[in-house]
Amino acid sequence: MTRQMLGQGMGSLWRAVLGWITLLLFSWGTSTASILYHLREEQPPNTLVGSLASDQGLPDSGHLYKLEVGAPYLRVDGKTGDIYTTEVPIDREMLKDCRNLFEGDPCFLEFEVSITDLMKGSGPRLIEGRIEIQDENDNTPQFSSPILSLSIPENTHVGALFPIPLATDKDAGSNGIADYSLTPIPDTSSLFSLQVAENSDEKVPQLIVLGNLDRELRDSYDLNIRVVDGGVPPRQSSALLRVTVTDTNDNVPKFERSHYEGELPENSPVGHSVLQVKANDSDMGANGEVTYTLYQPAATVQRLLSIDRNTGIIFVKGSVDREEVSQLKFYVQARDNGPQAKSSKVLVTIIVKDKNDNAPSIRIREFGLVAHRDGIANISEDMPVGTAVALVEVSDRDEGENAVVTCVVAGDVPFQLRSASDTGSKRKYFLQTTTPLDYERIKEYRIEIVAVDSGNPALSSTNSLKVHVTDINDNSPIFSPSLYEVDFAEENQPGDRVLDVVATDADSGTNAELIYNIISDSSTKGLFEVDRNTGEVRVMNQLDREHKERYEFHVEATDKGMPSLRGTATVVVRVLDRNDNDPKFMLNGYSFSVLENMPPHSPVGMVTVLDSDEGDNALVHLSVEPDNGKFMIQNGTGTGTILSSISFDREKESTYTFRLKAIDSGDPPRSSYVGITINVLDENDNAPYVTKPSNSSYKFLKPLTSPDTRVEQVEAEDIDMGLNAELVFSITGGNPHGLFHISATDGEITLAKEFTRKHNGLHRLVVRVSDKGKPSRHTTALVHIFVNETIGNVTLVESLVGHSLYTPLDMDIAGDPDYMRVQRSNILYGSLAGIAGVILVIVAVVVIRHRLQKEAKSGYQAGKKETKDLYTPKQGPKSGKSKKGKKGKAPKPTKPLEEDEEASLQKGLKFNLMNDSDSPRIHLPLNYPPGSPDLGRHYRSNSPLPSIQLQPQSPSASKKHQAVQDLPATNTFVGTGDNNSTGSDQYSDYSYKTNPPKYTAKQVGDHFSSMPGYHSTAYHTNMTWTDGIY
Repeated sequence: MTRQMLGQGMGSLWRAVLGWITLLLFSWGTSTASILYHLREEQPPNTLVGSLASDQGLPDSGHLYKLEVGAPYLRVDGKTGDIYTTEVPIDREMLKDCRNLFEGDPCFLEFEVSITDLMKGSGPRLIEGRIEIQDENDNTPQFSSPILSLSIPENTHVGALFPIPLATDKDAGSNGIADYSLTPIPDTSSLFSLQVAENSDEKVPQLIVLGNLDRELRDSYDLNIRVVDGGVPPRQSSALLRVTVTDTNDNVPKFERSHYEGELPENSPVGHSVLQVKANDSDMGANGEVTYTLYQPAATVQRLLSIDRNTGIIFVKGSVDREEVSQLKFYVQARDNGPQAKSSKVLVTIIVKDKNDNAPSIRIREFGLVAHRDGIANISEDMPVGTAVALVEVSDRDEGENAVVTCVVAGDVPFQLRSASDTGSKRKYFLQTTTPLDYERIKEYRIEIVAVDSGNPALSSTNSLKVHVTDINDNSPIFSPSLYEVDFAEENQPGDRVLDVVATDADSGTNAELIYNIISDSSTKGLFEVDRNTGEVRVMNQLDREHKERYEFHVEATDKGMPSLRGTATVVVRVLDRNDNDPKFMLNGYSFSVLENMPPHSPVGMVTVLDSDEGDNALVHLSVEPDNGKFMIQNGTGTGTILSSISFDREKESTYTFRLKAIDSGDPPRSSYVGITINVLDENDNAPYVTKPSNSSYKFLKPLTSPDTRVEQVEAEDIDMGLNAELVFSITGGNPHGLFHISATDGEITLAKEFTRKHNGLHRLVVRVSDKGKPSRHTTALVHIFVNETIGNVTLVESLVGHSLYTPLDMDIAGDPDYMRVQRSNILYGSLAGIAGVILVIVAVVVIRHRLQKEAKSGYQAGKKETKDLYTPKQGPKSGKSKKGKKGKAPKPTKPLEEDEEASLQKGLKFNLMNDSDSPRIHLPLNYPPGSPDLGRHYRSNSPLPSIQLQPQSPSASKKHQAVQDLPATNTFVGTGDNNSTGSDQYSDYSYKTNPPKYTAKQVGDHFSSMPGYHSTAYHTNMTWTDGIY
């Protein structure tokens, strides 16, 4: 009554402010989220339920997570927001909110987690969620009694059904009761069977009569009934079903409705009538009289309700409170009074209606970072505005309008309520600060919170919280001055006092008690110490100015507050100097590299010398030792530039070594030395030179030589180094048919393809040997190859080789030049001129024999012009007959020389017959006018009998002779080392010696075939050597 009067007295006041308070509270917003997780009951400890950070996109760093509601079943990781189970198991059937659930209703475990931003210091967030506890099959279905009784009248017709008392299972859903069965007994299996029916999603076992029952023969039967649930694995139990055979009772009571529903106001008095059920039985007498009972009622139903056995009226038996039970579901059984009683059931549902009989409940609990002790919240004065001091939870056990609650903070205090959650039956608020707190002004607050519901009449309640403001250490120690500078002599004694530092703190008590400490870096660690209480600074090691002339470190003063504050001062120690160090070169030795041909007085390298002293003691002078005049030193400040007095030639001297002396200006002076190495780098100032083969040698090959056969090896050297000495070989002339190939790396010449008849004769390959320098230098070598079946006249071959030496390099010497033109002769023209051709061949043979015999005796005559067919053997008669048909065309004229140059060059060539060998020797002119091809330099030999001499009257060089200048500068090898060539083993100094006259042409061929390395193979050719004519 008092509470009701209070509500009526305050009703008008609170209704006046409800509008703007509600608007204000909801305008602040809420930082909540509703989360649903699923978890099976009876999970082991530390099972992960869910991660707030990863699952809900919440922060995963810099925040503090705290479980506000959910203990003792749950715990939360403070950093990640992961929710885990605890040692207390979660039993779905034992949870308070899940005990009175009906079939199919979910079971929820609620939790709350607060999130505090540790970085920004902003207001906390409240996360609300529910965990649906899913059922595990942890309960066994049970019958109400181990012995069940069932009465069946005798003479019951076959197929009659009789309901059996139901079993119960605390589990739900698929883990609930799944099936009933009878265990076969030999004497009963022919009389009874079991049928399981479904009634409102409930399994109802029914006994089926299969045979005739006669009470006079047997009045009872014992059966074994088993019940099993649907769990995995399934659980089961059994009971004894005792069937008693009675006299006949034909009709079952029938209810007028299939389902009864009613409403019951809470707080209804005991004896209050709720509703009446009614069933009718068509039997007469006692068989038609019906009595009513509550069928297997739950404990709550049995405690609150009762039923009149005769009228079926359901009465209130106990105190009904909607906040405890909002709905009642149960079955009422109607049973007749016959000797073989029959019964039936009906479902009854009663809804408990609410009355405004509960005032709002205000619960204040600890939240976030503000700790509560003995019901008092302790908050530091430096906490930011908006800090949550507590979480206020307001609820009303009523429903509807009776549960709508408004909550405010009474009085003028710097605190307010901010909505945290308004879901469900509970509303939650953050009690947070609105202005900064100041311990020096107000040390304590008492906050009163008032909550009013919307019932008629309205009910209200209050609760309060005491808040203590705690002091903080908000003054840092201060040094005066903040910079200390002191001069300190080196070579001190360890432990000498350097200076005293002093700091003050405006706080009091322990917040003003100071401790001194040196903040050391790697350069001062362990070198200086400070007295923790007095601030006296001492040096602990001997100082060396040359090692370090200035030390700077910080001294820190820390108070004993919580948390402590600190102040710092800078200390600079300047160390005085002494002259105690030698000059020191930056390196233990110097090595410089210079290019050859660098002009004198060029800088070679620079050295750096240091003296750790200062002033005159650090002035250093450099000098060269020993001073042989090749190098000098140019002194600078701390450096010295080495200059050369000579020009370098790497091929003469590639390395120079000497010492530099450094002496300072101290008294007495100090000195030091360092070794210097000068390495001369190569420049590409030398062209390659050919060492093998000689330009006047030649190789003999048979026409049937197979491709890929090695022909010759061109060897060359370059006295430069590195890339300047790496050589590349190439054929630049004399290979128009692509018969030969040279390896670019090693100069090996191989036959690229098979010879044909047109390829017989002399071939001159112009080989270019280049280095890889930049710019590249090169030289040119001549490689002669004579292709024929045999060598019948060596002298003639040598004369051809000698002639090629004076043939311009841009003119190819490559076998028979007229072969293709002969092949292309017109057939008709040959037929008409056949007779004339025979005569001309006879005349030509006579003339050629005469010329060759004359040349064999007198050699090559200067000034005589040669045609290209001079290098090619003429086609001899095949099988002793002259070849008829095509008439050979005139040879293609050579590229003309300038008339005066060519005549002069040919006049300079002379072939003289040697008395000792009857072979011609080539005499080349020794001197040429300026600009003429330096043939003597290219054909110079180390032979003691030089045969090539240069004459002053040689012609001046023309453009077509410039290629001769590419020949090697010093070709000192005249042989190739191969028995197939006419090298230095047969002919010395480029002289040409014929075989002695006593050997016939056949013997000459046999001689070559018997040479080592000569491949003796039967070849067929139309070109042979006979008496010097080919």
